[in-house]
Amino acid sequence: MSLAPHRPALAILAFLLLALVLSACAPAAATPTAVPPTKAAAALPAAPTAAPTVAPTKAAAPAPTPAPTAPAQTAFPLTLTDGAGKSVTIAKAPATIVSLAPNITEILFALGVGDRVVGDTPYCDYPAPAKNVKKVVGMDQRANKEEIARLAPDLVLAGSITNTDDVTALNGLKLTVFTLGVPMSGPKNVDDVLADIETVGKLVGKSDAAKQLTADLKKRVDAVAAKARPAAKPRVFYELDATEPTKPFTPGPGSFIDSLITLAGGANVAADAKMPWAQLSSEEIVKKDPEIIVLGDSKYGVAADQVLKRVGWSSITAVKKNAIYPIDDDLISRAGPRVVDGLEALAKILHPELFK
Repeated sequence: MSLAPHRPALAILAFLLLALVLSACAPAAATPTAVPPTKAAAALPAAPTAAPTVAPTKAAAPAPTPAPTAPAQTAFPLTLTDGAGKSVTIAKAPATIVSLAPNITEILFALGVGDRVVGDTPYCDYPAPAKNVKKVVGMDQRANKEEIARLAPDLVLAGSITNTDDVTALNGLKLTVFTLGVPMSGPKNVDDVLADIETVGKLVGKSDAAKQLTADLKKRVDAVAAKARPAAKPRVFYELDATEPTKPFTPGPGSFIDSLITLAGGANVAADAKMPWAQLSSEEIVKKDPEIIVLGDSKYGVAADQVLKRVGWSSITAVKKNAIYPIDDDLISRAGPRVVDGLEALAKILHPELFK
């Protein structure tokens, strides 16, 4: 697969695909939170209840109402086991953080600690302030260890796609490094993502904010699932990367996107693929006859009219009906708070009659 200049994030896809092959037997030690291969928010404590007042009499005045207390947050020092199975101790709430993956950056900003992020990756482009953070990772996803050491962050948060050699090197520099997700793997469902948001909340002293955020996200997920569950399940082909149009990449079983398609009320045509991130030949896609095609690679210039012209695809139901839709794949592939936006966007494509 060639890495076209206008698709820099394909480096992530190529890297992760190779890693998945090499680590097919790796144990699932912890809830994964990787950014799936791609081309590429605060808790409010319950209102304090006043202590019951004593009925006023000539001899007694009402008991004073106690002042509300601050919500309980993470107690430091904190020791947690990360996705790589390493026990990591956080001495105090980190004031400076380096993020080595876009989904982690988005989680940090959603928890209200974006101002603590002193280093991130060139793919960290949301929210807007993340673009202005110093880039300490190359386009090839390799960390600039010297620059990270110079920043001397209190905490380095590595993603599951972070090169394990980089993690080892950063640990060797006596930095506190926590890997979010099983290395070279990825989240399998929304619950995995919500669990990882809560883990980050603990690490940065924002446990309550994380719990409130995940509760809100879970309500939205449940609302989509409840509407879509009784509906007919259209056959869906989700295109990740058509650099090779005759053999595009697509999410298979065990992938996070496969679970989103199911939640949104669709049937993934690649659900029987041999790996989570697979390439299907044109012949296989024609045989599976998707009723809807979703273009996760639309951000990189792939459009419906191009799909309509692909050799041999004219017999596909989705092509006949022109049921080919672009989607913002950042919402789908980044395992952070915006995945629920992506789920809702996908549900509107699959079931416009249910989701206006």
